[in-house]
Amino acid sequence: MASGGSKSVASGLLFLNLVLYAVVAIIAGWAINYSIDESESSLKGVSPPVRLFPIYFPIGNLATGFFAIFALLTGVVGISTSITGLHDVSQGYPASMMSAAAASVVTWTLTLLAMGLACKEISGGWRPPSLRALESFTIILALTQLLCVGSLHAGAHSAIIQTPMVSRV
Repeated sequence: MASGGSKSVASGLLFLNLVLYAVVAIIAGWAINYSIDESESSLKGVSPPVRLFPIYFPIGNLATGFFAIFALLTGVVGISTSITGLHDVSQGYPASMMSAAAASVVTWTLTLLAMGLACKEISGGWRPPSLRALESFTIILALTQLLCVGSLHAGAHSAIIQTPMVSRV
């Protein structure tokens, strides 16, 4: 079994990330829904710039479409990774800890992609407060997910060390 200290840190970070990813998914879902609802009324009599997306984003700048979609994807993957990670950490076996750590690395890379798009959105100019909140949560999640990855790898390492040699085979 994994040591109690690394399990509690990993569990705390996984729960924190679960809440933060839920907030990111909610705000990103709202941004996409708002854009779908407002596309028709904001483009009356104007030809829409529909080169990249069938949805016109009347809020934000040109990076908003990419950022909102990747933030929603990151939020959904982060929620599922946090829930399964909490289950794996509660088991405490080396294999389940390594599974949680691997899934956490995948989620971290998606979070870094969304964070890069958030930085591009920030450099693009004025944004409404809802998008600024989404950018802030995405940047914070990049750090907390990195801490989560480290604590899960530390917990997996301590679980492997504490496992007797007979059960390793």
